[in-house]
Amino acid sequence: MNLYKIAVFTLFLSTQIFGQLSSEAPSRLRSVIEQHGQDAGAYGRFYSAETSPNRYERFKRLHSDRMAELSRLNFDGLQHHEQVDYILFQNHLERELRELERYQAQLREMEPIIPFMRVISDLEDERRKLISIDPAKKAADLDALAKSITALQKDIASGKIAKPKRTVAYRAVRTLASLRSTLRNWFNFHNVYDPNFTWWNKKPYEAVEAALQKYSEYVSRDLVGIAPDDRTTIIGDPIGREALIEELRFEMIPYTPEELVEIANKEFDWCIAEFKKASREMGFGDDYMKAIEAVKLKYVEPGKQPELIRDQALEAIEYVKKNNLLTVPKEAEETWRMEMMSPERQLVAPFFLGGETILVSYPTDGMTHEQKMMSMRGNNPHFARAVTHHELIPGHHMQQFMNRRYRSYRSMFRTPFWSEGWALYWEFILWDRGFTATPEDKIGALFWRSHRAARIIFSLNFHLEKMTPQEAVDLLVDKVGHERENALAEVRRSFAGDYGPLYQMAYMMGGLQFYQLHKDLVGSGKMTDAQFHDAILRENTMPVEMVRAILTNQRLNRDFQTNWRYYPGLSK
Repeated sequence: MNLYKIAVFTLFLSTQIFGQLSSEAPSRLRSVIEQHGQDAGAYGRFYSAETSPNRYERFKRLHSDRMAELSRLNFDGLQHHEQVDYILFQNHLERELRELERYQAQLREMEPIIPFMRVISDLEDERRKLISIDPAKKAADLDALAKSITALQKDIASGKIAKPKRTVAYRAVRTLASLRSTLRNWFNFHNVYDPNFTWWNKKPYEAVEAALQKYSEYVSRDLVGIAPDDRTTIIGDPIGREALIEELRFEMIPYTPEELVEIANKEFDWCIAEFKKASREMGFGDDYMKAIEAVKLKYVEPGKQPELIRDQALEAIEYVKKNNLLTVPKEAEETWRMEMMSPERQLVAPFFLGGETILVSYPTDGMTHEQKMMSMRGNNPHFARAVTHHELIPGHHMQQFMNRRYRSYRSMFRTPFWSEGWALYWEFILWDRGFTATPEDKIGALFWRSHRAARIIFSLNFHLEKMTPQEAVDLLVDKVGHERENALAEVRRSFAGDYGPLYQMAYMMGGLQFYQLHKDLVGSGKMTDAQFHDAILRENTMPVEMVRAILTNQRLNRDFQTNWRYYPGLSK
């Protein structure tokens, strides 16, 4: 038997064996999707200068070519799960192309105050292409660049060049940091390894780096308005209503931003009513803020937090297994881990983080007394209880465990509406089932549930330019019960630019989507809890409406448009 026949037979045999062990039908689009992910990664690493026009052109061609190839496929000839892959891939490519254009528009806005972007990105592109350089000429270019940056700062300060909007300047600070990193990589590639290069370019490079640092500090301090030691001012970059609607379209959410704020307000009002019920059980009447304060004082003493989280994690795992809500593989149950969050990270993420590992937040001896008290109060046992199963099992740890095993190629289509929505959905389900029984635990669960609703209210209103970051902080402190420092960290994290504009609203909206789908399929008796939850985890990450299409075997077409109004009782 020749090698080709052996390979074919081996592939056939493995398909027969593993096909019986897994419900995952093979997709003919898988290799195309995986190859595109590899190509995008390769070009991203090659064109490492983010502001490079060459990077933009190459990615535009890559995504456009793949779109053209996709359009030539016979959609009707695909199996249902392949049609899902087609729609997901098409949606991804359209979004990537739109993001390219959005970033170019941002660069054009920044160009008057960073006119030298192309000079630096061209240096890096030349290095990547291994183009031979003239060290003396590069030294002259660097010398001119340093002088132009210094002159630019003077021209802006004197009014010769108009000052940009604050949000544009804020964006420019991040771009300047990227440019400095790009220039540093270019210099270090040649430095020392080419003595002639170093002889010519060491001092000119240092002059450019000094000018860039000084200019970055000027932009941050004078144009953005943030001093180096300022820990309270928060600046964001609102994208506006039209861009929000585009983002919602890609996430397959058929609601306007205003409708989503209306939903969030309804959910917030529900939380307040439940807060008052729990508050009355605790003896505080309708003054639920007093009940929240009483719960915060129930923190554990130093050294006891890991033991608390361990017990809460085991409690949640045992509950979902005992009630046959979800199949928990023994490997997933055995391999979750715990680490303590660093003091530095607690400044921007004051609560637990999770996934395969849960990062536990608790103060250290180096923190001030005020910082210690805020951290212990904010991470008390009743607040932590919902966070623990959100981060571990059945939440993020369970997701990540399954994502690595089933349809892993769909990781390209990751969305917080699926990942964060799933983890929050379990807070809804466990609440309904009475897992949260004591009034103190109810206060803890409601703290987070109202927090998620507040995130929608302040994040969307911020991007609609109807709410300031300070008003967002006040909302979290006055209506949800946050410590002020924790609220500042939360809002700063929301608007710093590390997350997409819809990320913070995705928790509750994704959770509500899963919640309604559970009512439709499990509530009607079409699926059991375990069947429903296991099926979702075996399909990997995607907009929740596509999960619905899979579970209901919905008829699809290549021009699929979102239309699932998943929140009942909202006037259209």
